[in-house]
Amino acid sequence: MPLILASTSPRRRELLGLLGVPFSVVTPTWEEKSPSSGLVAARLVRCLALSKAQAVACRQGGQLVLAADTMVVFRGQVLGKPASLEEATQMLTNLRARWHRVITGVALLGEERMSLGHAQTWVHMRPYTRDELERYLLSGEPLDKAGAYAIQDPHFRPVDRYLGCYCNVVGLPLALVASMLRRRGVPVGRKPPLPQCHQCPLWAKL
Repeated sequence: MPLILASTSPRRRELLGLLGVPFSVVTPTWEEKSPSSGLVAARLVRCLALSKAQAVACRQGGQLVLAADTMVVFRGQVLGKPASLEEATQMLTNLRARWHRVITGVALLGEERMSLGHAQTWVHMRPYTRDELERYLLSGEPLDKAGAYAIQDPHFRPVDRYLGCYCNVVGLPLALVASMLRRRGVPVGRKPPLPQCHQCPLWAKL
């Protein structure tokens, strides 16, 4: 069955491509809203991922649709994508030299079946300086990222350590996706695709 990734994220496209599974990309016609719901974060990201998948599945009958949604949780507050540089500044200032959680919900729809899951990673930010933060903000990079940062950013390098799945922080927990696809009969290899995946507790369970 053909696989569709319901996403506008180039990072998710790159990650899914590492699994060696052919897929196409369809942008979900779905209005992304600020995470103001009172739902627990893990449930919220699953619901948002499901909404994205459903928005594409209703137009792509008979195909397997994969979608994901990522959020940062700091001291009980859910952080989505910042709406402005001022909001990005506040997020990154609060996260500096502290631990937080990154949670990604994943939805897989097809053949009148639905699979939902999520992955969680604990992340500790390095004590970046004010000048480093200002340079990063001026680049415009924080505005399309949950929590206003990317763990893989080669210049800002915001993270000094993490516990859990690296790919989850990038935006798509590959081990979880691989497990979900296998259960649908999609052949996915068991070899971790990135060096960071060799230390991933989720890959160790496959």
